[in-house]
Amino acid sequence: MMDLSAQHKHKSVGLMKREADGSGQAVAPSQVAAVSSGIRLSSEPLDRESYAHIEDNSVKRVQEVPVSTFSIDVDTGSYANLRRILKEGRLPPKDAVRVEEMINYFTYDDTVPKEKNQPFSITTELGPNPWNQETRLLRVGLRSWVPRDVERPSANLVFLVDVSGSMRSPDKLPLLKRSLRLLTGQLDADDRVTLVVYAGASGVVLEPTAGNRRATIEQALERLYAGGSTNGAAGIRLAYGKAREAFIENGVNRVILATDGDFNVGTVNHQALIDLIDEQRKGGIALTTLGFGGGNYNDRLMEQLADHGNGNYAYIDTLLEARKVLVEEMGATLQTVAGDVKIQIEFNPDLVSEYRLIGYENRLLAREDFNNDKVDAGEIGAGHSVSALYEVALVGGKGNRIDPLRYGSGESKRDTSGEEIAFLRLRYKRPGSDISELIERPLLSSETKQRLDQTSHDYRFTSAVAAFWQVLRGGSYLQNFGYDEIIKLARGARGEDSGGYRNDLIRLVGLASDLSASQPLAIFQKQ
Repeated sequence: MMDLSAQHKHKSVGLMKREADGSGQAVAPSQVAAVSSGIRLSSEPLDRESYAHIEDNSVKRVQEVPVSTFSIDVDTGSYANLRRILKEGRLPPKDAVRVEEMINYFTYDDTVPKEKNQPFSITTELGPNPWNQETRLLRVGLRSWVPRDVERPSANLVFLVDVSGSMRSPDKLPLLKRSLRLLTGQLDADDRVTLVVYAGASGVVLEPTAGNRRATIEQALERLYAGGSTNGAAGIRLAYGKAREAFIENGVNRVILATDGDFNVGTVNHQALIDLIDEQRKGGIALTTLGFGGGNYNDRLMEQLADHGNGNYAYIDTLLEARKVLVEEMGATLQTVAGDVKIQIEFNPDLVSEYRLIGYENRLLAREDFNNDKVDAGEIGAGHSVSALYEVALVGGKGNRIDPLRYGSGESKRDTSGEEIAFLRLRYKRPGSDISELIERPLLSSETKQRLDQTSHDYRFTSAVAAFWQVLRGGSYLQNFGYDEIIKLARGARGEDSGGYRNDLIRLVGLASDLSASQPLAIFQKQ
């Protein structure tokens, strides 16, 4: 195992040098000259946001490809980032829309496991498709175990904060500091907090400190000041070194990277950075990424780093979102209850002719990867809700989009009287284990809901969320199902909505509808 603390010794770099006016703010080394000369970088970054290209999943014919395999995804960054873009008065780029992150932003009423030895429950529901009466939707839902406060393991958290010049605007470093203060309020004496910053160089602002020393931690956060270029790679190495020094056996050991993702100095080869994160993940240190701001925002990198770090990626656009991620969902953000979670569904060709997985485009796995415990997959945190939707066409129906093979296996001879419409397999690893466990269950046609009003609130709301974000991606499968229909469907499926998050979605659909009337979607989907 690479010893980062030994390999990356950092000399004292004058991080705590004061400004001439005596403000007492912590200044990154490259900032000192700029501060003393009165120079300030522009607070208006260029519009160069970066998103990974996504091709929508295609329709699969069951006779040809009966098995679908993918890794779960608990990231939610795409939802809050799109909310920010819509509230700025513009429609999002197509590749900024990841449907699974929209769906998994919300908590669903699936059964919560009562015991730790059962890390999550599985719920399935098959019913009508609101946007196509000729097909059906299959929802697969996971809900993880929620520990009591006394069961939370001690946490060793290293806050890695970007204090480069691009972080000056109010929705970046100022919001970041207020957000991390919310998290520190949830910690106790058994927890440890370290604060590392990076700009042109990196340094330690706060050595490992007991979590109940809130005033000390908040004072360290308050001293942060933005300026200089970004050497994120050096900061990540230093943060991992400090996390290794304060490592807690059987605890939560995690680096929390807070940045706009604009790495413009340092390691140009991002693969070297990914390799470092992979190595540290194997050594028990996870990485969570928190995104801030816009204009130069690098969503692509933020998601990629969190995926390789066995962490989750969230975007913070408001202090309320910070509270959701870092307070309400603290357990899910910090504590993993199952790792390398993979789902595989085999559809019965006697009953199902076609299927399409909605979302998870960058989480697809090869069929053989399902049984290979060396293939990395997504983690699920305490209290997480995860859902996946399939659109399926039944044998004998009119919902098929693909012509059958001329030299196929003879559809007329199929037995459509069977009960199993599909078979679900799920693999996961318990924390600390290298060997996966298998869960299997059939999905029965007799459990199909015939009318939409017979389905659960979660089924209908998930369908509305999926429809909305498909519209933003071009809506090629939605026929004439538009904003008005989505709003109606979502309003009827709000349920209790104690946090108001579902109502927030309805407002966003209305906002997108208004914007689309004056801003043709195609213009904003240029890459």
